[in-house]
Amino acid sequence: MNKKELLQWGVQKLQESNIEDSFLKARLLAEYILKQTRSEYLINELQKVGKEKEEAYRKGIEELIQGTPIQYITYEQYFMGLCFYVNENVLIPQPDTEILVEKTIEVVKNMQHKSNYNDKISILDIGTGSGAIAISLTKQLNNVQVMATDISEEALKVAQKNAKEHQVNIQFIQSDLFQELKEEQFDIIVSNPPYIETNVISTLSKEVQSEPLLALDGGEDGLDFYRSILQNASKYLKENGYLLLEIGYNQGKALLELANQNNWKVESNQVLQDLNGNDRVIILQDDTMIDR
Repeated sequence: MNKKELLQWGVQKLQESNIEDSFLKARLLAEYILKQTRSEYLINELQKVGKEKEEAYRKGIEELIQGTPIQYITYEQYFMGLCFYVNENVLIPQPDTEILVEKTIEVVKNMQHKSNYNDKISILDIGTGSGAIAISLTKQLNNVQVMATDISEEALKVAQKNAKEHQVNIQFIQSDLFQELKEEQFDIIVSNPPYIETNVISTLSKEVQSEPLLALDGGEDGLDFYRSILQNASKYLKENGYLLLEIGYNQGKALLELANQNNWKVESNQVLQDLNGNDRVIILQDDTMIDR
């Protein structure tokens, strides 16, 4: 069997099992198994495939049919133009989260333009997972100091691997939210916490359910982690600091209400939507700290 025939077989198998993006996943798997770039694969698509690699490809197709995300097979995901190593211990970075990173970059640059922000801007990334947010911010910004936390030791190993690969200096700490941070304060706190309602998780695709439950389950109403963050974050923010959170597609109103209850400055335009018009990011400042 040559490479073209193998790919056709893979696409057919995935389509028969109603797997979304069948061609893309079959092709990415082929490129990974054969260790070839897209152009190399196309140029030599009539080349015969060895038995060992053919068997590995067939096994990978079966894993995809069973619901394993392609990223957990190829161990990579692109985010903010960077390639990140991922495995089953971390949430797979998604394009929607780039909105959170882009807005954080905008906020940081606005702060740096102010005369009272000549020193490094300090950023805390809570629940860093693969480190995608923290690393992207460090790569995109000048004169920043980033700390990243996660409750999972295995997730932090992945984040540290990615930081080393991208040659950035980030302090990683194993912590349940703010628990191990003591009295440190930051200019910006950013987080993409678990926000899916517990009883909804079982209704999601097999691929999503393959991701770490710790990174998905936001409690009965999906807001457990937001409650804790909103109740405690102000103690870890400097004066005029910002809190930026990724939120679920319909959680904007609930988050504004929670923010108001916890003395955060609340305005309707603080909830940002993604390209599909869904709630995606909320930006807050502590109402008791602003220009005090």
